[in-house]
Amino acid sequence: MTFTQTNDPTIREIVQAWQGLDVDEQLALFWFIYKEMGKSITPAAPGASTVSSDIADGLFNQIKELSHEEQLQFQRDLINKVDNQYTRMYGSIGDTTELLFWYRLAQGMENATIIPMPPDYKLSSQSQELLNRIKQIEFEQQITLFRDYVAPFGAKPKPGAEI
Repeated sequence: MTFTQTNDPTIREIVQAWQGLDVDEQLALFWFIYKEMGKSITPAAPGASTVSSDIADGLFNQIKELSHEEQLQFQRDLINKVDNQYTRMYGSIGDTTELLFWYRLAQGMENATIIPMPPDYKLSSQSQELLNRIKQIEFEQQITLFRDYVAPFGAKPKPGAEI
């Protein structure tokens, strides 16, 4: 199932291509985007409030306490929409907060509080092509693309007291 919030055909096409990659390659592409473009995507993520930041930090702080293997599995579970406590927490936050959370994960990977990318990892040619396309679109389109990409991740919260 493909999800997109925008009618922009370029963004829809890139999101669909990205979602078509295997899970680890999707994560790798996100990492390379952060490495090449993370400085232009402000730490506060466009539109993020203090509340959004606190929520993203709260989830991030829980994830960083997991083992590196569990952190990687959590990221895979988000993309695969596995239903568990952490993916439901993620599924209950807004898209700007989700984007900020992924930014925090990338920062954590950079300082090794989150499982880092293998230093010798190379993107597939398909992922490299997507990265090049993403770098060519306007900044506002990039932000929309990232929001559309992360929005369907996770699981929906359970009704009642259970997250």
